Amino acid sequence: MCGIVGVVGKPAKELILNGLRNLEYRGYDSAGMYLNDLAGHEYLTKAVGRIKNLEEKLTPDEQGLVGIGHTRWATHGKPTVDNAHPHFDETKRFFLVHNGVLENYLDLKAKYLADTTFKSDTDTEVAVQLVAKFVYTEHLDTFTAFKKVLKLIRGSYAFLLVDNTEPDHIFLAKNKSPMMLGLGDGFNIVASDAISVLDQTRKFIDLNDGDVADVTKDSYHIENAAGEVVHPAAHIVDIDPSAASKGTYEFYMLKEIDEQPAVIRRLSSAYLDENGQPKFDQKLVAAISKADRLYIFGAGTSYHAGFVGKEYFEKLTGIPTEVDYSSEAGYHFPMLSKHPFFIFLTQSGETADSRVVLQEARKRNIPALTLTNVQGSTLSREANYTILLKAGPEIAVASTKAYTAQLAVQLELAKAIGCYLKQEVAIKFDLKKQLALAAEGMQRIIDGKAQLETLAKADLVHSRNAFYIGRGLDYAVALEGALKLKEVSYIQTEGFAAAELKHGTISLIEQGTPVIALINDPVTAGLTRGNIREVESRGAKVISIVGSEFAVDHDDIVLPATDYLVSPFLTVVPTQLLAYYASKNKGLDVDKPRNLAKSVTVE
Repeated sequence: MCGIVGVVGKPAKELILNGLRNLEYRGYDSAGMYLNDLAGHEYLTKAVGRIKNLEEKLTPDEQGLVGIGHTRWATHGKPTVDNAHPHFDETKRFFLVHNGVLENYLDLKAKYLADTTFKSDTDTEVAVQLVAKFVYTEHLDTFTAFKKVLKLIRGSYAFLLVDNTEPDHIFLAKNKSPMMLGLGDGFNIVASDAISVLDQTRKFIDLNDGDVADVTKDSYHIENAAGEVVHPAAHIVDIDPSAASKGTYEFYMLKEIDEQPAVIRRLSSAYLDENGQPKFDQKLVAAISKADRLYIFGAGTSYHAGFVGKEYFEKLTGIPTEVDYSSEAGYHFPMLSKHPFFIFLTQSGETADSRVVLQEARKRNIPALTLTNVQGSTLSREANYTILLKAGPEIAVASTKAYTAQLAVQLELAKAIGCYLKQEVAIKFDLKKQLALAAEGMQRIIDGKAQLETLAKADLVHSRNAFYIGRGLDYAVALEGALKLKEVSYIQTEGFAAAELKHGTISLIEQGTPVIALINDPVTAGLTRGNIREVESRGAKVISIVGSEFAVDHDDIVLPATDYLVSPFLTVVPTQLLAYYASKNKGLDVDKPRNLAKSVTVE
């Protein structure tokens, strides 16, 4: 959540605006920018709402060769102009933007800033006021004062600071919030996500927690948490900037749904050899094979993908597998087996709750693997092993193709471990064929999306609440389908194991209540049919999404035939499209649902 872009040494206004637009997917409710032209003119502009509101307030005269910009997702204080970033000190010498949360800001405010006049309700303003306090009262230079403030702060932060008495410098610091330094020819850029500035540079330096830096247009000085000067290597971010474009699509979400068959084929090519056998690092496969229990951690969509992964790992490897919310496990650590192995599912690789669990795992020397879509992300760097999802940039807040990529990689990895352990079911499972069939089936569903728009218009758009039901892997997909619908359409939706609906929640079924039923499990298909009859008899409007081998004449969506293990790849696509069309036909901003952020980088 929130976004940061800063530049020194290049015309900054349009660069920052474009960078912030590219970060809109992270979620925000206000935006702001500070510009300095290095000739004695500086400009501070802030606006509530979308970036276009900020752009409309900027005048042609407002230009700069140094600038810092920010999109804010409110944590401390309401979305107002005063609470928007950048923040400044009483003398308006120092300007600062911040991603993260300062846990002890009230204590610092009381101890050091009792006589200071504050303009905002934010924790961030405490940091910039402290910098000024130490510069003026202790006669410190800005960089030294900045470092002193960092030693006092407890919490998460990505800071950019400008001092208008030396405006050709940007000072930055990072702890628990993402921040990258982009290297240009005669200029340097700082951003919370490389994707925001790929049109300017592809050469980046990853900053570690505790790093603090002084950046100019042609130099940078980086110190670590111990105060030692460090020289981290730069790397090239190999992402096609056009992949983050909507092209002819009205919304990113539909584009990303449509891209899923290509993602599955890409992952098949990337992680399966010409004989269809997985080709992962054998050290990783051996390490997981030694585990007596696997623990999958995630949040939101990634958590739901973990339930499908649990089935894959247990079925193909024989290793018991548990799934847990990262937000719970970080502070209520689970009782572990003797030889655990941790697997983290995260689209961004920056999920704060998952990082807490990973840090606990490192303290206990528990081996860990991160499955992420973002190369070089924090969870990727800090885990023992990483597998990239290779889904391409996912911009819509509601995850779609990253979810199916997580399923595919977990299935490929489970096949690799099962074969390593000589599990007969894994050896016999023709993964290459099944992924090909899955991609083909997903494409057929996507090609018939008009039927799903019709269903969404008729049965969902005017509903206040809805339910998803299913059993086995269908239950896992029901959880994800419910999340998608509530995320983007604001229809209160819950996913249930089909039989559980009648253990209390069926009391909420009224005339016309939508119940979306998923049937792909050969063991329980008949039982779920019985649950459908139970809700229909109480007035529910059922939308059935059914595998072809279990379909009857009146089913709404009939899925192409596929192996049960890969059925979630197909089943989830109609749920994504129902959510998309419900939101679109309600006139909502599909890609940027209210109150939500793409990457949750604070706990």
